[in-house]
Amino acid sequence: MIRNCLVFFSLVIFISCGSKNKMPPGILKADKMQAVLWDVIKADAFTKGFLKMDSSKNAIHENLKLQEEIFAIHHISKQDFYTSYDYYKSNPGQLKVMIDSIIANGGRDKAKAFKTTLQTE
Repeated sequence: MIRNCLVFFSLVIFISCGSKNKMPPGILKADKMQAVLWDVIKADAFTKGFLKMDSSKNAIHENLKLQEEIFAIHHISKQDFYTSYDYYKSNPGQLKVMIDSIIANGGRDKAKAFKTTLQTE
C-alpha cells in the first residue's frame, strides 16, 4: 500500500515537473520571441525618438506599420506575437531570461557600432 502511494506520488511529481517546460500550442519559442521582441523594441525606440519629431508623420500609425513589417520578416502574425507576449508576461522567469539576453545583445550591438564609428574617424 505505501509502496503504491510512493509510486503514485512519484508519477504525479514527475508529470507536473515535466509539464512546466512544455509550451502551449501557438506560443513562439523563446529564441524566436526574443528576436521579434528585440525588433519591436527597436522600432518603438525609432518611433519615439525620431518620428515624433516629424509633424508630417503619425507616430502611432508608423509604429504599427513597422510592427507589421517585423511580423512579415519573422513570418508570424500580429496574433502570434501578442499571444506569445501575453504568455511570457505571465511567466516572469522566462521573460526575465529573455529580457536579460536582449539587454546583453543590445549592449554588444552598441559597442560594435561605437567601435565601427571610431575606426572610420
